Amino acid sequence: MKGDRVEIVVDAGDTTRTYEVVASRAGRRVETAVRRGVVEVSEVTRSGSVVRTARFMATRVLALVEQPVPREEPSEAAARAARPLGDDPES
Repeated sequence: MKGDRVEIVVDAGDTTRTYEVVASRAGRRVETAVRRGVVEVSEVTRSGSVVRTARFMATRVLALVEQPVPREEPSEAAARAARPLGDDPES
């Protein structure tokens, strides 16, 4: 879903580096996979086409942090849609 992010922290010898893969458009998602000693993070469309991929050696990856966009409950979405325009309960 648009806004989903995955942060990858990698050991770069004397320091660490942080990389981000973000679902940049509506309908895209971020998928992670670990295969044969390689961590692969991909941005994927609804149809399953890979837009871009980041690959790292698994032995160098220190952290892999998935940060999904907060989803709202269907009841909250219905309540927001039923409220008249300009009726903001937080103001």
